[in-house]
Amino acid sequence: GTLAETFNQLVEQLEQSYAELHEKNSNLKTTLTDLKQTQTQLIQTEKMSSLGQMVAGFAHEINNPISFIQGNIAPLKDYFEDLIDLLEAYQAEYVTPSDSLIEKQEEADLEFLLEDVQKLLGSLRLGTSRVRDIVVSLRNYSRLDEAAIKNVNLHDGIDSTLLILNHRIKHGVEIIKNYGELPSVRCSPAQLNQVFTNIIANALDAMFDADSQPKQLTLSTRSLDATHIQVSVRDTGPGMTPEVKAKIFDPIFTTKGIGKGTGLGMGICFKIVEQHQGKIEVISNVGQGTEFLITLPLEAFPHDVS
Repeated sequence: GTLAETFNQLVEQLEQSYAELHEKNSNLKTTLTDLKQTQTQLIQTEKMSSLGQMVAGFAHEINNPISFIQGNIAPLKDYFEDLIDLLEAYQAEYVTPSDSLIEKQEEADLEFLLEDVQKLLGSLRLGTSRVRDIVVSLRNYSRLDEAAIKNVNLHDGIDSTLLILNHRIKHGVEIIKNYGELPSVRCSPAQLNQVFTNIIANALDAMFDADSQPKQLTLSTRSLDATHIQVSVRDTGPGMTPEVKAKIFDPIFTTKGIGKGTGLGMGICFKIVEQHQGKIEVISNVGQGTEFLITLPLEAFPHDVS
C-alpha cells in the first residue's frame, strides 16, 4: 500500500512537472514569435527611417536650385517685357527700316519669337511649380523635420504616397478619391505613410500582375463618429481566396513570387495600426477586388508624447 501511494504521488508529480514544462514551452514559443515580429518590425522601421532620410535629403537638395530658378522667372519675364516695349518703341520711331534689317527680322521670325518666348516662360513657371509641389510632397512623406507624434491631415499623407508611386500609377491606373471632411488625427505620420505605401503598392501589384481591366484604385475617407475616422483603399484586382485572406497579416506570408516580396509589409501595417489603437480589416472575394479598411482614433497618443 505504501509503495502504491508513493507511486501515485510520483505520477502526480510527473504530471504536474509535465504540465509546467508544457506551459513554459508554450510561453517560450510565444516569446520567440513576439521576438521575431519585433525584430522584423525593427528591421523594417530602420529601412523606412533610412528611406525617409534619403527622401528628405533629395527634397532638400532639389529645393535649392528649383527655388533659385523659380525666383528668377518673374524678373526674367519683366526684363523680357521691357525689351518688347523698347523694340516696339524702335518700330514706332523707325517706320521704314532698311532692307537688311527687314531681312534679319524675317530670318529671326520676330513675331513668332516674341509669342513663343512668352509661352516658354509660362511653361517654365508651371514646370518649376510642379517640381516644388513634388518637393513638398517628399517632405510631407518623410516627415523628418517634424515631431514623431503630431496632429496631421491624413489626406496630405495619402496624396504624398500617391505622388511617390506616380511612376506606376500613370500606367493606366485610374485614381478615384472620395475624401470626406476629416479632423486632424494625432498619430505618427511617417508610420501611417508606411501603411498607405504598403497597401497601395500591393493593390497596384495585384492589378498589374492580373492585368485587371479596368485598373481602378478608390481611396475613401470618412468620420465614423466623434472619436474615430476610417480610410478605405479598394482595388479592382483579382481578389483573395479565404485561405489567403486569413493569412494576409501573418509575418513572412506573401503571395508574390520568389524575389518579389518579403511578406513583411502587411504584418508591419497590422502592427503599426495596432500601436495606434486602431484596426485594419480586409474585405475580398475572388474576382471582386480587395478593400482594406483602416479605422483610427483621433487621439491615439497622449499629448505629452512627441
